[in-house]
Amino acid sequence: MAAFNGEIKLIAGNSHPELAQSISKELGISLADAHVDHFPDGECDIKVNEDLRGTDCFVIQSTSPPVNENWAELLLIMDTLRRSSAGRITAVMPYYGYARKDRKDEGRVPISAKVVANTLAGGGCDRVVTLDLHAAQIQGFFDIPVDHLYAKPAIIGRLREICEPNPMIVSPDVGGIKMARGYAKVLDNADLAIVDKRRISGSEIAVEHMIGDVSGRPVVIVDDMISTGGSISEAARICRENGASSVVIAVSHAVFCGPALERLEAAPVDKVLVSDTIPRTEKDLPSKIEVVSVAPLLAKAIKNIHDAKSVSLLFEEEEPVTA
Repeated sequence: MAAFNGEIKLIAGNSHPELAQSISKELGISLADAHVDHFPDGECDIKVNEDLRGTDCFVIQSTSPPVNENWAELLLIMDTLRRSSAGRITAVMPYYGYARKDRKDEGRVPISAKVVANTLAGGGCDRVVTLDLHAAQIQGFFDIPVDHLYAKPAIIGRLREICEPNPMIVSPDVGGIKMARGYAKVLDNADLAIVDKRRISGSEIAVEHMIGDVSGRPVVIVDDMISTGGSISEAARICRENGASSVVIAVSHAVFCGPALERLEAAPVDKVLVSDTIPRTEKDLPSKIEVVSVAPLLAKAIKNIHDAKSVSLLFEEEEPVTA
């Protein structure tokens, strides 16, 4: 496949302007001159002040909180580009909201992740770039290409610097084993352990027991996101109670809602590494929380897509990615 002929245009929504600027800097391409604001009644007011005809447009917009507002903004930006005769429209969604509702797990509930997929494709999106979907199978909800990247290449370099030798990689639940195995593979084939838990509600979990021996070992707990912080804080506690010498948490998406920050501050954790897929509005994060940028990874993905080069090569990067 030949490279796309139109020039790259980067359009930033309001969900994460800092990340959009960082991606722009990595690529050496200025963000498009776009007015993305609101009318007095709260409705989105959007206008792009540049010619977009035939261009390769990348809309940088996480559907992070406020989820519905950022989602509507993304759809309206894409409609603006489609009506401006853009050559191709790619939604760059570092965080894909509604991904946790990916199946009908009880009666009379929606499959929200599928609804988001439908609206993106129906809204004029030609391609989606996202990181660490809560369930990789969500890619199958789309009839357009989806580039599912992982924050691991951005996080692993810093993890190597702070990890003690011979770490044990721990998944906070059975569903996270694949991610844990991915980290273990690049950290010199580290050993694996699993915290067996039972979810009581959306914000409460009960830890049953640990599968694997972490006694005397430095532990790295990996997961795709921290929401309320209950699950991963309990996982850290059970690791310590089972004799872990140190505990580091590495997650892709720092949703941090409700009591998350208080729970992490109180948890027996030495360091919490998170990526910047979601903007942090707090002026002072707890000192143990460190943010690692995925801007170089996303910039490289955008460049590869535009040049019709492989994006899958980024999946197994072990060092921090530079554009």
